[in-house]
Amino acid sequence: MKIRACLLIEAISILIIFGRDTWAQFPSHVPLDSDYAAVYAANDQFDFDRRDEMIPMRDGAKLYTIILVPRIKELMPILITRTPYSATKRFPPEKGPHLESALPPGDDILAGTGYIRVFQDVRGKFRSEGDYVITRPLHGPLNPTSVDHSTDTYDTIEWLLKNVPENNGRVGMIGTSYEGFLVLMGLINPHPALKSAVAINPMVDGWMGDDWFHKGAFRQEMMSFIYDQEASRDSTSILKTDKGDDYDLFLNAVSAGELGRRNGMEQLSFWRNLLLHPAYDAYWQGQALDRILAGQNIKVPTMFVHSLWDQEDIYGAIAAYRAAEAQDLKNDRNYLVIGPWQHGGSSGNGGHLGPFTFDGDAAIYFRREILLPFLNEQLKEGAAKANTAPVLAYETGTNSWRRYDAWPLSCESGCRGKLQPLYLKPGLRLSFDPPGQDGAAYAEYV
Repeated sequence: MKIRACLLIEAISILIIFGRDTWAQFPSHVPLDSDYAAVYAANDQFDFDRRDEMIPMRDGAKLYTIILVPRIKELMPILITRTPYSATKRFPPEKGPHLESALPPGDDILAGTGYIRVFQDVRGKFRSEGDYVITRPLHGPLNPTSVDHSTDTYDTIEWLLKNVPENNGRVGMIGTSYEGFLVLMGLINPHPALKSAVAINPMVDGWMGDDWFHKGAFRQEMMSFIYDQEASRDSTSILKTDKGDDYDLFLNAVSAGELGRRNGMEQLSFWRNLLLHPAYDAYWQGQALDRILAGQNIKVPTMFVHSLWDQEDIYGAIAAYRAAEAQDLKNDRNYLVIGPWQHGGSSGNGGHLGPFTFDGDAAIYFRREILLPFLNEQLKEGAAKANTAPVLAYETGTNSWRRYDAWPLSCESGCRGKLQPLYLKPGLRLSFDPPGQDGAAYAEYV
């Protein structure tokens, strides 16, 4: 207790002297709470064990990792999610003694199915050591250090195989959005034990269509995300606002640059990079994951999951799939799933989206009938063949899943009937007639 009290006093002193935002510059971490392990081990009502570890990386930094091991007598695969959003928040200890209720949303299919579940804070965030860089590029011109998310993934897998005796030697990765980006980074120079990857709505190219820009159009709502991620290690610093509505906030500031200045965002390295690189220059091209994956010859079976109504990462999944698919000559390593969801919706309730109601819950169907069989086939010895389609796309209107051999769809790969162009028309109409043949060629509005 004295040690913990001293650490708390020291942390408070740092905050008083330097201010909260300066905390992000200190390469420290919160000590592990060993009470967690004691509680789980001593209580036979729990059907799993929780282990909190600081896993060392090749540069000496240690990454905070939560390991959940079902209490069953068999060797199990490891399924990893690496996150900048706090492993502890994903799995708070008060959720209860049963893995089914303790796992976060979207993991419902893993309870009772024999998986060792791992959550890890990326370097520099929350309880992990090291420095934090938003979507840290690979080692090279944009990252002069010796470490990146590829090396951190490799080192994590190596440690888990040696220190979690219940594992069967096979490892998978899964993640959504930023965590999906981290999955794809793990495919670059992968650990030999990495046998499966699932990237859901991944961040792939932040200028072409994911998160920061959409074809060069800056998405101002991402400013609060950038501030939250980079201003403090534990994401407690938030963008200061004096308005009740974001529209009023941006209107009052006149420009995103001015709003950034009002909040001191020039102190944040990623914000400075956004200001320096508004065009699609070498900074963006050099870290575009679809470009990188195109030269990797990926051999790890990978499922790319795309949402039809993804407001944040509408570009990433299909772009990464197409880059990897060019190397998949037998069409048996890369898989694309296109579902009727918003960003991250495959982990939630998929029975409806806004005014649209679908036949059944498309998200639960995906997790139970597509995702789990895919993971089992790749990660469990002797598991049934999943019969995963190269492309599985949800067709709205008929509200049914369609199986295809390739994407984009062409008549050679299974479309019904001849493709015809469809034109926007005045009066909010659509027509197969080209513009100019049925009256006004355009509509205007204020």
